[in-house]
Amino acid sequence: MKTIKLLLSLAVVASLFASCEADDTADIIINDNSVDNSTTNNNSGGGDPTTTIENIGGTMTTDLTLDSNITYILTEALIMTEGTSLNIPCGTVIKANFGAGVYIAISQGATINANGQANCPIVLTSNSNTPNAGDWGGLIILGRAPINSVAGGNATSTSEIGGLPYGGNNTSDNSGVIRYVRVEYSGGAADASSENNGFSFYGVGNGTTVEYIQAFEGKDDGIEFFGGTVNASFIAVKGAQDDSVDWTEGYSGNLNNVYIEHGVNHDKGIEADGFNTDSGNNSNPLYFSKPTVSNVTIIGRGSSSTSEPEAVRLRAGTQGIFTNILIQGFDEGFDLDGDMGDSPTGQGVLDGNLSVTDVTFVDVTTKLKNDTGFTFSEGDFISGDGNGTGTNFSTWGAGWTRN
Repeated sequence: MKTIKLLLSLAVVASLFASCEADDTADIIINDNSVDNSTTNNNSGGGDPTTTIENIGGTMTTDLTLDSNITYILTEALIMTEGTSLNIPCGTVIKANFGAGVYIAISQGATINANGQANCPIVLTSNSNTPNAGDWGGLIILGRAPINSVAGGNATSTSEIGGLPYGGNNTSDNSGVIRYVRVEYSGGAADASSENNGFSFYGVGNGTTVEYIQAFEGKDDGIEFFGGTVNASFIAVKGAQDDSVDWTEGYSGNLNNVYIEHGVNHDKGIEADGFNTDSGNNSNPLYFSKPTVSNVTIIGRGSSSTSEPEAVRLRAGTQGIFTNILIQGFDEGFDLDGDMGDSPTGQGVLDGNLSVTDVTFVDVTTKLKNDTGFTFSEGDFISGDGNGTGTNFSTWGAGWTRN
């Protein structure tokens, strides 16, 4: 089988250097399928006696279609450039070598077609025989939907990992399909302030299909939304060592059927920011994150555990409409942080833009903690206490998720 390798003639290299001397444009990388690094390993055990292995990585300028009969080794970052498609059939396994710089990125204008099935999921995992959280990067999707960290229009920001552009004004931007995909042992740290997640959605539009995804045993966040409008449903996160689900930069999509289960090392079940406090809320007119979040179960390790401060932290002016929530095993259910200036989280409660309807608390000491500077009652924020049932994870998560 053929693998992706960088092949540049000396003449092309010389011309590229000459053309780049006068500016700071990033190097151009061209890839093709001219080198065959695949191997066939004979296996004396049961099952299929042969396993074909192929290395992948690099910056792609043409479509890449994988084969579920091949086990792929991700040796470096695989970056799909504008106009290209990464096609991953059900049952495909990609094993990533160690390092934060080993990840899969779908750039603006590129698409991913990862169409797994419940009995045939797509698995992106570590290539280690003894895998651990943080072994590699993860899956990064970058789109042209709005973000509030820039002034608006077609202005873009750049991703923490890879420095790739994202953002714009196309709410219905389409980055492809991600269905029945599991990301394992991701979250490698690039430096003290930048870490990969399991799934990172940067300015992704609601033309993108995201459903039946699991982040398993990640070092940083399980799933994070950096602005955008993408909708995601049937989300499972287990063992994330930072926040399981995170949003910021004006994210405004719908999250439906979410199951979160904490491991020994973890932070929040949901951590939500109205804007990125590192870069500011630069949108014009000013707006904050406001997703609709429905049918959610968050399982902690018990209210008496010193490592279970809060299930959901809402801050930096975030808004959001929560419906049918089950929270179990935390000291605090909802912790609202903010101020009466640039981070008016409490104003969202008073305006009806931040609320919880139908929620059940099991083994939760404090249902609501208000650190916003605004005055409101628990009843102003929560209605239907005791009516929440959460999501039916045992049904939709059967067969393709890891426990």
